[in-house]
Amino acid sequence: MSLKEAYPMARKSLRIIQKSIAFAAALGLMGLTAACSSPSSNQPENGPVEIRFSWWGNATRADITSKAIKEFEAANPNIKVKPEYGDISGYFDKLATQVAANDAPDVITMGGAYPAEYANRGALLDLSKVKDSLDLSKLDPGALENGQVKGAQYGVSTGANALAIVANPAVFQAAGVELPDDTSWTWDDFAKTAKDITDKSPKGTYGTATVLTHDSLDAFARQRGKSLYTQDGQLGLDKGTVQAYFDYSLKLSETGAAPSASETVEKLNVSTEQTLMGMGQAGMMLTWSNSLTALSKASGAELKLLKLPGETPTPGIWLQSSQFYTISARSKHTDAAAKLVNFLVNNEAAAKIVQSDRGVPSNAGMRTAIQDLLTPQGKTEAAYIDQIGKMEFAPTFIGPTGSTAVSEITARINTDVLFKRLTPEKAAEQWLSESKAAIGK
Repeated sequence: MSLKEAYPMARKSLRIIQKSIAFAAALGLMGLTAACSSPSSNQPENGPVEIRFSWWGNATRADITSKAIKEFEAANPNIKVKPEYGDISGYFDKLATQVAANDAPDVITMGGAYPAEYANRGALLDLSKVKDSLDLSKLDPGALENGQVKGAQYGVSTGANALAIVANPAVFQAAGVELPDDTSWTWDDFAKTAKDITDKSPKGTYGTATVLTHDSLDAFARQRGKSLYTQDGQLGLDKGTVQAYFDYSLKLSETGAAPSASETVEKLNVSTEQTLMGMGQAGMMLTWSNSLTALSKASGAELKLLKLPGETPTPGIWLQSSQFYTISARSKHTDAAAKLVNFLVNNEAAAKIVQSDRGVPSNAGMRTAIQDLLTPQGKTEAAYIDQIGKMEFAPTFIGPTGSTAVSEITARINTDVLFKRLTPEKAAEQWLSESKAAIGK
Protein backbone atom coordinates (compact mmCIF):
# COMPACT_ATOMS: atom_id res chain seq x y z
CA MET A 1 0.00 0.00 0.00
CA SER A 2 1.40 3.40 -0.96
CA LEU A 3 1.56 6.46 1.24
CA LYS A 4 -1.12 8.18 -0.83
CA GLU A 5 -3.46 5.19 -0.59
CA ALA A 6 -3.02 4.69 3.13
CA TYR A 7 -3.33 8.21 4.49
CA PRO A 8 -3.81 11.02 5.66
CA MET A 9 -3.84 9.57 9.16
CA ALA A 10 -6.17 12.25 10.47
CA ARG A 11 -9.00 11.03 8.25
CA LYS A 12 -8.41 7.45 9.28
CA SER A 13 -8.47 8.45 12.95
CA LEU A 14 -11.67 10.44 12.42
CA ARG A 15 -13.34 7.40 10.89
CA ILE A 16 -12.25 5.30 13.85
CA ILE A 17 -13.61 7.84 16.34
CA GLN A 18 -16.88 8.10 14.40
CA LYS A 19 -17.16 4.31 14.35
CA SER A 20 -16.44 4.17 18.08
CA ILE A 21 -19.23 6.68 18.74
CA ALA A 22 -21.65 4.69 16.60
CA PHE A 23 -20.51 1.51 18.31
CA ALA A 24 -21.09 2.98 21.78
CA ALA A 25 -24.54 4.17 20.76
CA ALA A 26 -25.41 0.75 19.38
CA LEU A 27 -24.25 -0.93 22.56
CA GLY A 28 -26.35 1.49 24.58
CA LEU A 29 -29.40 0.50 22.57
CA MET A 30 -28.41 -3.13 22.96
CA GLY A 31 -28.50 -2.72 26.74
CA LEU A 32 -31.92 -1.06 26.59
CA THR A 33 -33.38 -3.85 24.46
CA ALA A 34 -31.69 -6.74 26.25
CA ALA A 35 -34.80 -7.51 28.28
CA CYS A 36 -36.76 -7.99 25.05
CA SER A 37 -34.18 -10.26 23.45
CA SER A 38 -33.92 -13.99 23.69
CA PRO A 39 -31.51 -14.85 26.54
CA SER A 40 -28.18 -16.53 25.88
CA SER A 41 -27.98 -20.19 26.79
CA ASN A 42 -25.79 -21.00 29.78
CA GLN A 43 -26.94 -24.61 29.99
CA PRO A 44 -25.19 -27.65 28.49
CA GLU A 45 -26.47 -28.42 25.01
CA ASN A 46 -27.01 -31.96 23.79
CA GLY A 47 -27.69 -31.33 20.12
CA PRO A 48 -25.12 -30.26 17.53
CA VAL A 49 -24.33 -26.53 17.57
CA GLU A 50 -22.02 -24.23 15.62
CA ILE A 51 -20.00 -21.47 17.27
CA ARG A 52 -17.85 -18.79 15.70
CA PHE A 53 -14.30 -18.12 16.91
CA SER A 54 -12.44 -14.96 15.87
CA TRP A 55 -8.76 -14.05 16.12
CA TRP A 56 -6.09 -12.08 14.28
CA GLY A 57 -2.67 -13.12 13.06
CA ASN A 58 -0.59 -14.43 10.21
CA ALA A 59 -0.90 -17.66 8.22
CA THR A 60 1.16 -19.61 10.75
CA ARG A 61 -1.24 -18.71 13.58
CA ALA A 62 -4.21 -19.60 11.39
CA ASP A 63 -2.73 -23.03 10.68
CA ILE A 64 -1.91 -23.66 14.33
CA THR A 65 -5.34 -22.56 15.52
CA SER A 66 -7.11 -24.64 12.88
CA LYS A 67 -5.28 -27.74 14.13
CA ALA A 68 -6.33 -26.98 17.71
CA ILE A 69 -9.93 -26.53 16.57
CA LYS A 70 -9.89 -29.95 14.90
CA GLU A 71 -8.67 -31.52 18.14
CA PHE A 72 -11.48 -29.77 20.02
CA GLU A 73 -14.12 -30.91 17.54
CA ALA A 74 -12.86 -34.49 17.76
CA ALA A 75 -13.26 -34.36 21.54
CA ASN A 76 -16.62 -32.54 21.28
CA PRO A 77 -18.39 -34.02 18.23
CA ASN A 78 -21.59 -32.05 18.85
CA ILE A 79 -19.79 -28.71 18.56
CA LYS A 80 -18.67 -27.28 15.22
CA VAL A 81 -16.30 -24.30 15.28
CA LYS A 82 -16.34 -21.77 12.45
CA PRO A 83 -13.06 -19.81 12.34
CA GLU A 84 -12.97 -16.10 11.53
CA TYR A 85 -9.57 -14.44 11.28
CA GLY A 86 -7.63 -11.73 9.51
CA ASP A 87 -4.86 -9.18 9.87
CA ILE A 88 -4.72 -7.05 13.01
CA SER A 89 -5.14 -3.88 10.91
CA GLY A 90 -8.86 -4.39 10.33
CA TYR A 91 -9.73 -6.81 13.11
CA PHE A 92 -11.16 -4.44 15.72
CA ASP A 93 -12.96 -2.25 13.18
CA LYS A 94 -14.75 -5.37 11.92
CA LEU A 95 -15.49 -6.51 15.48
CA ALA A 96 -17.01 -3.15 16.42
CA THR A 97 -19.31 -3.38 13.41
CA GLN A 98 -20.29 -6.96 14.26
CA VAL A 99 -21.06 -6.16 17.89
CA ALA A 100 -23.08 -3.08 16.99
CA ALA A 101 -25.08 -5.20 14.52
CA ASN A 102 -25.64 -7.94 17.16
CA ASP A 103 -23.60 -10.34 15.04
CA ALA A 104 -20.50 -10.88 17.20
CA PRO A 105 -18.59 -14.19 17.14
CA ASP A 106 -19.25 -16.47 20.12
CA VAL A 107 -15.58 -16.64 21.19
CA ILE A 108 -13.70 -13.40 20.57
CA THR A 109 -9.95 -12.94 20.88
CA MET A 110 -9.06 -9.53 22.31
CA GLY A 111 -5.99 -7.69 23.51
CA GLY A 112 -4.91 -4.70 25.57
CA ALA A 113 -7.75 -2.58 26.94
CA TYR A 114 -10.40 -4.04 24.64
CA PRO A 115 -11.85 -6.53 27.18
CA ALA A 116 -12.52 -3.67 29.61
CA GLU A 117 -13.87 -1.49 26.83
CA TYR A 118 -16.35 -4.11 25.65
CA ALA A 119 -17.20 -5.43 29.12
CA ASN A 120 -18.04 -1.94 30.38
CA ARG A 121 -20.45 -1.57 27.47
CA GLY A 122 -22.23 -4.85 28.16
CA ALA A 123 -20.90 -6.76 25.16
CA LEU A 124 -19.05 -9.55 27.01
CA LEU A 125 -20.25 -12.43 29.16
CA ASP A 126 -19.41 -12.56 32.85
CA LEU A 127 -17.57 -15.88 32.84
CA SER A 128 -18.85 -16.87 36.28
CA LYS A 129 -22.03 -17.78 34.40
CA VAL A 130 -20.22 -20.63 32.62
CA LYS A 131 -18.06 -21.85 35.51
CA ASP A 132 -19.32 -25.43 35.08
CA SER A 133 -17.76 -25.53 31.59
CA LEU A 134 -14.75 -23.25 32.12
CA ASP A 135 -12.22 -24.12 34.81
CA LEU A 136 -9.98 -21.16 35.65
CA SER A 137 -8.54 -22.61 38.87
CA LYS A 138 -5.23 -23.63 37.29
CA LEU A 139 -4.32 -20.27 35.80
CA ASP A 140 -1.72 -18.03 37.43
CA PRO A 141 -3.37 -15.49 39.77
CA GLY A 142 -1.82 -12.55 37.93
CA ALA A 143 -3.12 -13.84 34.60
CA LEU A 144 -6.61 -14.15 36.05
CA GLU A 145 -6.50 -10.58 37.35
CA ASN A 146 -5.52 -9.30 33.91
CA GLY A 147 -8.85 -10.55 32.58
CA GLN A 148 -10.99 -8.99 35.30
CA VAL A 149 -13.02 -5.81 35.01
CA LYS A 150 -14.40 -4.32 38.23
CA GLY A 151 -13.84 -7.64 39.97
CA ALA A 152 -15.70 -9.78 37.41
CA GLN A 153 -13.95 -12.22 35.06
CA TYR A 154 -14.54 -11.32 31.42
CA GLY A 155 -11.31 -12.47 29.76
CA VAL A 156 -9.11 -15.55 29.93
CA SER A 157 -5.41 -14.92 29.37
CA THR A 158 -3.92 -16.85 26.47
CA GLY A 159 -0.43 -16.45 27.91
CA ALA A 160 2.11 -14.00 29.28
CA ASN A 161 3.91 -11.43 27.19
CA ALA A 162 6.27 -8.50 27.72
CA LEU A 163 7.79 -5.69 25.71
CA ALA A 164 11.29 -6.44 24.46
CA ILE A 165 13.89 -5.39 21.96
CA VAL A 166 14.19 -8.07 19.27
CA ALA A 167 17.74 -7.95 17.92
CA ASN A 168 19.27 -9.48 14.78
CA PRO A 169 22.92 -10.30 15.60
CA ALA A 170 23.69 -10.85 11.90
CA VAL A 171 22.82 -7.22 11.10
CA PHE A 172 24.95 -6.04 14.04
CA GLN A 173 27.88 -8.16 12.86
CA ALA A 174 27.62 -6.99 9.25
CA ALA A 175 27.70 -3.38 10.46
CA GLY A 176 30.59 -4.02 12.85
CA VAL A 177 28.50 -2.90 15.84
CA GLU A 178 28.57 -4.78 19.12
CA LEU A 179 25.39 -6.03 20.76
CA PRO A 180 24.51 -3.83 23.76
CA ASP A 181 24.62 -4.84 27.40
CA ASP A 182 20.89 -4.92 28.11
CA THR A 183 21.39 -4.94 31.88
CA SER A 184 22.50 -1.31 31.90
CA TRP A 185 21.88 0.40 28.54
CA THR A 186 19.97 3.67 28.30
CA TRP A 187 17.66 5.16 25.66
CA ASP A 188 20.59 7.31 24.53
CA ASP A 189 22.59 4.09 24.07
CA PHE A 190 19.72 2.63 22.03
CA ALA A 191 19.58 5.70 19.75
CA LYS A 192 23.37 5.74 19.25
CA THR A 193 23.56 2.00 18.56
CA ALA A 194 20.69 2.23 16.07
CA LYS A 195 22.28 5.16 14.24
CA ASP A 196 25.63 3.37 14.07
CA ILE A 197 23.97 0.35 12.45
CA THR A 198 22.13 2.50 9.88
CA ASP A 199 25.31 4.43 9.03
CA LYS A 200 27.33 1.24 8.52
CA SER A 201 24.70 -0.83 6.68
CA PRO A 202 23.47 -0.94 3.07
CA LYS A 203 20.77 1.56 2.10
CA GLY A 204 17.37 0.37 3.31
CA THR A 205 18.68 -1.32 6.46
CA TYR A 206 18.10 0.53 9.73
CA GLY A 207 19.27 0.27 13.29
CA THR A 208 15.69 0.13 14.55
CA ALA A 209 12.68 -0.97 12.52
CA THR A 210 10.34 1.53 14.11
CA VAL A 211 10.19 4.76 16.05
CA LEU A 212 8.35 4.62 19.37
CA THR A 213 4.89 3.05 19.59
CA HIS A 214 1.91 3.54 21.90
CA ASP A 215 3.02 0.54 23.98
CA SER A 216 6.48 2.01 24.40
CA LEU A 217 4.91 5.27 25.61
CA ASP A 218 3.61 3.33 28.59
CA ALA A 219 7.05 1.87 29.40
CA PHE A 220 8.74 5.22 28.71
CA ALA A 221 6.45 6.84 31.29
CA ARG A 222 6.76 4.10 33.91
CA GLN A 223 10.55 4.48 33.86
CA ARG A 224 9.92 8.10 34.90
CA GLY A 225 7.65 7.15 37.78
CA LYS A 226 4.47 7.84 35.81
CA SER A 227 1.86 5.55 34.27
CA LEU A 228 -0.41 5.72 31.27
CA TYR A 229 -3.50 5.34 33.48
CA THR A 230 -4.10 5.59 37.20
CA GLN A 231 -6.03 3.17 39.38
CA ASP A 232 -9.10 5.41 39.30
CA GLY A 233 -9.15 5.57 35.48
CA GLN A 234 -7.45 8.93 34.93
CA LEU A 235 -4.55 9.73 32.62
CA GLY A 236 -1.34 9.34 34.58
CA LEU A 237 0.99 11.32 32.30
CA ASP A 238 2.08 14.94 32.43
CA LYS A 239 3.04 17.20 29.54
CA GLY A 240 6.77 16.86 30.15
CA THR A 241 6.74 13.06 29.88
CA VAL A 242 4.63 13.04 26.71
CA GLN A 243 6.79 15.75 25.14
CA ALA A 244 9.96 13.78 25.92
CA TYR A 245 8.39 10.76 24.23
CA PHE A 246 7.63 12.68 21.02
CA ASP A 247 11.07 14.36 21.14
CA TYR A 248 12.75 10.96 21.27
CA SER A 249 10.60 9.46 18.53
CA LEU A 250 11.45 12.40 16.25
CA LYS A 251 15.15 12.05 17.10
CA LEU A 252 15.19 8.42 15.96
CA SER A 253 13.69 9.37 12.61
CA GLU A 254 15.71 12.57 12.03
CA THR A 255 19.07 10.94 12.73
CA GLY A 256 18.36 7.94 10.51
CA ALA A 257 18.40 5.53 13.43
CA ALA A 258 14.85 4.64 12.33
CA PRO A 259 13.17 4.96 8.91
CA SER A 260 11.96 8.33 7.66
CA ALA A 261 8.44 9.55 8.36
CA SER A 262 7.09 8.33 5.02
CA GLU A 263 8.77 4.92 5.38
CA THR A 264 7.47 4.59 8.94
CA VAL A 265 3.90 5.30 7.81
CA GLU A 266 4.15 2.80 4.97
CA LYS A 267 5.17 0.11 7.46
CA LEU A 268 2.31 0.70 9.89
CA ASN A 269 0.00 -2.31 10.33
CA VAL A 270 1.88 -4.55 7.88
CA SER A 271 2.23 -8.29 8.39
CA THR A 272 5.15 -9.79 10.31
CA GLU A 273 6.78 -10.83 7.06
CA GLN A 274 6.64 -7.26 5.72
CA THR A 275 8.26 -5.55 8.70
CA LEU A 276 11.88 -4.49 8.32
CA MET A 277 12.85 -7.00 11.01
CA GLY A 278 10.94 -9.74 9.20
CA MET A 279 12.78 -8.88 5.99
CA GLY A 280 16.18 -8.89 7.71
CA GLN A 281 16.61 -5.14 7.24
CA ALA A 282 16.72 -3.98 10.86
CA GLY A 283 19.13 -4.46 13.72
CA MET A 284 16.49 -3.95 16.43
CA MET A 285 12.74 -3.72 16.85
CA LEU A 286 10.74 -2.77 19.94
CA THR A 287 7.82 -5.21 20.07
CA TRP A 288 6.21 -7.96 22.16
CA SER A 289 8.27 -10.95 23.23
CA ASN A 290 5.98 -13.53 21.62
CA SER A 291 6.81 -12.00 18.22
CA LEU A 292 10.25 -13.63 18.32
CA THR A 293 9.24 -16.93 16.74
CA ALA A 294 7.29 -15.36 13.87
CA LEU A 295 9.99 -12.74 13.20
CA SER A 296 12.71 -15.41 13.29
CA LYS A 297 10.82 -17.53 10.79
CA ALA A 298 10.16 -14.56 8.51
CA SER A 299 13.75 -13.30 8.58
CA GLY A 300 15.44 -16.69 8.54
CA ALA A 301 17.80 -15.36 11.20
CA GLU A 302 18.59 -16.35 14.79
CA LEU A 303 17.13 -13.41 16.65
CA LYS A 304 17.60 -12.48 20.32
CA LEU A 305 15.50 -10.81 23.00
CA LEU A 306 16.99 -7.88 24.91
CA LYS A 307 15.52 -6.03 27.87
CA LEU A 308 14.28 -2.51 27.22
CA PRO A 309 16.74 0.36 27.51
CA GLY A 310 16.38 2.61 30.55
CA GLU A 311 15.25 -0.07 33.00
CA THR A 312 17.73 1.19 35.60
CA PRO A 313 17.03 2.51 38.18
CA THR A 314 13.23 2.38 37.66
CA PRO A 315 11.82 -0.51 35.59
CA GLY A 316 9.18 0.42 33.05
CA ILE A 317 8.41 -3.09 31.91
CA TRP A 318 5.46 -5.20 33.02
CA LEU A 319 3.98 -8.62 32.35
CA GLN A 320 0.89 -8.49 30.22
CA SER A 321 -1.47 -11.08 28.88
CA SER A 322 -0.61 -11.52 25.23
CA GLN A 323 -4.28 -11.84 24.33
CA PHE A 324 -7.59 -12.81 25.94
CA TYR A 325 -10.34 -15.23 25.02
CA THR A 326 -13.73 -13.65 25.70
CA ILE A 327 -17.32 -14.77 25.09
CA SER A 328 -20.00 -12.57 23.58
CA ALA A 329 -22.79 -11.60 25.97
CA ARG A 330 -25.17 -12.27 23.07
CA SER A 331 -23.92 -15.76 22.25
CA LYS A 332 -26.73 -18.33 22.03
CA HIS A 333 -24.27 -21.11 22.81
CA THR A 334 -22.28 -19.91 25.81
CA ASP A 335 -21.79 -23.43 27.17
CA ALA A 336 -20.18 -24.57 23.90
CA ALA A 337 -18.11 -21.37 23.73
CA ALA A 338 -16.89 -21.91 27.30
CA LYS A 339 -15.89 -25.48 26.46
CA LEU A 340 -13.75 -24.20 23.57
CA VAL A 341 -11.99 -21.64 25.80
CA ASN A 342 -11.48 -24.30 28.48
CA PHE A 343 -9.93 -26.62 25.89
CA LEU A 344 -7.57 -23.95 24.61
CA VAL A 345 -6.17 -23.05 28.05
CA ASN A 346 -6.39 -26.37 29.96
CA ASN A 347 -5.91 -29.19 27.44
CA GLU A 348 -2.46 -30.65 26.77
CA ALA A 349 -3.29 -31.49 23.15
CA ALA A 350 -4.15 -27.85 22.48
CA ALA A 351 -1.10 -26.62 24.40
CA LYS A 352 1.21 -28.83 22.35
CA ILE A 353 -0.20 -27.39 19.14
CA VAL A 354 -0.34 -23.70 20.10
CA GLN A 355 2.80 -23.75 22.29
CA SER A 356 3.92 -20.11 22.83
CA ASP A 357 2.24 -18.57 19.78
CA ARG A 358 -0.14 -16.60 22.00
CA GLY A 359 2.35 -16.04 24.79
CA VAL A 360 3.84 -18.35 27.41
CA PRO A 361 0.86 -20.34 28.80
CA SER A 362 -0.68 -19.03 32.02
CA ASN A 363 -1.43 -22.57 33.17
CA ALA A 364 1.66 -24.08 34.86
CA GLY A 365 0.66 -27.58 33.78
CA MET A 366 0.54 -26.48 30.15
CA ARG A 367 3.95 -24.81 30.46
CA THR A 368 5.36 -28.15 31.65
CA ALA A 369 3.60 -30.03 28.85
CA ILE A 370 5.18 -27.93 26.09
CA GLN A 371 8.64 -27.33 27.53
CA ASP A 372 10.38 -30.05 25.53
CA LEU A 373 8.48 -29.17 22.35
CA LEU A 374 9.40 -25.53 22.18
CA THR A 375 11.64 -24.32 19.40
CA PRO A 376 14.83 -22.52 20.43
CA GLN A 377 12.91 -19.26 19.90
CA GLY A 378 10.02 -20.50 22.03
CA LYS A 379 12.42 -21.41 24.82
CA THR A 380 14.00 -17.95 24.54
CA GLU A 381 10.55 -16.36 24.89
CA ALA A 382 9.75 -18.52 27.94
CA ALA A 383 13.11 -17.71 29.56
CA TYR A 384 12.57 -13.99 28.95
CA ILE A 385 9.12 -14.09 30.57
CA ASP A 386 10.56 -16.01 33.50
CA GLN A 387 13.26 -13.35 33.89
CA ILE A 388 10.73 -10.50 33.76
CA GLY A 389 8.46 -12.29 36.20
CA LYS A 390 11.16 -12.16 38.87
CA MET A 391 11.50 -8.38 38.63
CA GLU A 392 9.79 -5.91 40.91
CA PHE A 393 7.83 -3.43 38.87
CA ALA A 394 5.00 -0.96 39.35
CA PRO A 395 1.40 -2.18 39.10
CA THR A 396 -0.40 -1.95 35.77
CA PHE A 397 -3.88 -0.47 35.51
CA ILE A 398 -6.25 -1.40 32.70
CA GLY A 399 -7.35 1.59 30.66
CA PRO A 400 -10.86 2.98 31.28
CA THR A 401 -13.70 2.97 28.77
CA GLY A 402 -12.61 4.96 25.72
CA SER A 403 -8.93 4.15 26.18
CA THR A 404 -8.76 2.02 23.03
CA ALA A 405 -9.04 5.28 21.07
CA VAL A 406 -5.96 6.64 22.85
CA SER A 407 -3.60 4.31 20.97
CA GLU A 408 -4.98 5.69 17.70
CA ILE A 409 -4.49 9.22 18.99
CA THR A 410 -0.87 8.40 19.85
CA ALA A 411 -0.17 6.96 16.39
CA ARG A 412 -1.76 9.89 14.56
CA ILE A 413 -0.07 12.60 16.60
CA ASN A 414 3.28 10.80 16.44
CA THR A 415 2.92 10.78 12.65
CA ASP A 416 2.25 14.52 12.70
CA VAL A 417 5.43 14.98 14.74
CA LEU A 418 7.48 12.86 12.32
CA PHE A 419 6.21 14.90 9.36
CA LYS A 420 6.85 18.07 11.41
CA ARG A 421 3.26 19.22 11.26
CA LEU A 422 3.42 19.52 15.06
CA THR A 423 6.30 20.31 17.39
CA PRO A 424 6.79 17.80 20.23
CA GLU A 425 5.54 20.45 22.67
CA LYS A 426 2.33 21.12 20.73
CA ALA A 427 1.95 17.39 20.16
CA ALA A 428 2.07 16.74 23.90
CA GLU A 429 -0.61 19.37 24.53
CA GLN A 430 -2.84 17.93 21.81
CA TRP A 431 -2.30 14.35 22.99
CA LEU A 432 -3.35 15.23 26.54
CA SER A 433 -6.40 17.14 25.36
CA GLU A 434 -7.63 14.45 22.95
CA SER A 435 -6.84 11.56 25.28
CA LYS A 436 -8.75 13.14 28.15
CA ALA A 437 -11.71 13.66 25.84
CA ALA A 438 -11.52 10.03 24.66
CA ILE A 439 -11.84 8.65 28.18
CA GLY A 440 -14.30 11.32 29.26
CA LYS A 441 -12.13 12.75 32.04
